[in-house]
Amino acid sequence: MGKVKSRCWVTALNDRLINELGIIRGSRDLGIQLQPAGFDLSASEIHRYVSRGFVGFRSKRLPKYEIIEPKDGVWYLGQGVYRIVYNEVVSVPDDTIGFCLPRSTLLRCGATVYCAFWDPGYIGRGEGILHVLNPNGLELEVGARVAQLVFIKLIEKPSKTYSGSYQYERVKG
Repeated sequence: MGKVKSRCWVTALNDRLINELGIIRGSRDLGIQLQPAGFDLSASEIHRYVSRGFVGFRSKRLPKYEIIEPKDGVWYLGQGVYRIVYNEVVSVPDDTIGFCLPRSTLLRCGATVYCAFWDPGYIGRGEGILHVLNPNGLELEVGARVAQLVFIKLIEKPSKTYSGSYQYERVKG
């Protein structure tokens, strides 16, 4: 392992740097979504799973999904697990990683989101899992802020950046 250049182990990007670096495109309202130490991702689509997936060492088969149409701008979701697609296009800088966490309001309503790690160099409209635990369900407005993406600087740039099959997913223009 090479020499560590800094004694500071974690450095997060603040609102000013997230904005200056142009990491987020397509936000509904930057003034509301840009947080002191992260960015609030909003819900663009909700899907239900209709088949099983497969994960192997070198191969995968994603499950089939069925879009859930909102009624008057609101999704009425029962207890269960859903696929959520975020609205914003995220460009993770080459020397940065992203962690996606649920917003506290979502947790207080009895639901959460699970997200994978956002690698350096990833560009796209990501997705995650929305898990409604509340036995009474959840009403979720289209475009509601559901997760906060936090960006952490690496001590140094990695030897390679993300180039997997999800690169540029759902990026328009």
